[in-house]
Amino acid sequence: MTDRRTEILTGAARVIARQGVRGLRMADLAAEAGVSTALIYYHFEDRAGILRHALAFIGDRADRYTATARETGPDVLPPGPRQLLERTLLLEFQDLPEVRENSTAWGELRAHSVFDPELREELAAAGAAWAAEIAGHLAELCPAAPRGAVTAAAERLTALLEGLSVRWLSGLLPLRHARDLVREAIGVETGRLGSPAPRID
Repeated sequence: MTDRRTEILTGAARVIARQGVRGLRMADLAAEAGVSTALIYYHFEDRAGILRHALAFIGDRADRYTATARETGPDVLPPGPRQLLERTLLLEFQDLPEVRENSTAWGELRAHSVFDPELREELAAAGAAWAAEIAGHLAELCPAAPRGAVTAAAERLTALLEGLSVRWLSGLLPLRHARDLVREAIGVETGRLGSPAPRID
């Protein structure tokens, strides 16, 4: 992706997070990205194209900041399945501007699709990919669990995370409490799937 495209999509995520999808005006986006409106249309053709690419950009950015859950150094043991699951989910609750902006923009795009179906297909695919990633972690942690039960548990965990994220971002829930609720939910779901309780050293 060219630097200009990245600047435009970064600006789009910021404008959507602050003003919502309906508030995404080309003049505002151009000012935010420091480019001309003509350049925006050159790269993205129309408003729908900007929204589709912004959604993909937000997903890719989330993948980058949650990828640290899988990173290990040469002298560090890789995390176990439960730690990997927990870290992957909890990295969505980082009190960092990029994470706050990403989560808020995702919520705005999702809310917009209630009234306008233009992004529903892309949102459904992104949500399914996110649930599949969590299901993969759960399956590794609970290998004897039926596939359907693992998928349902992943859907419940990702839905809970999205709801808690909205509450945290809007100041209705302290960050630490949101994280604790996610940890408790992981315990409930993995317990139902037959995982032994984590050992406390």
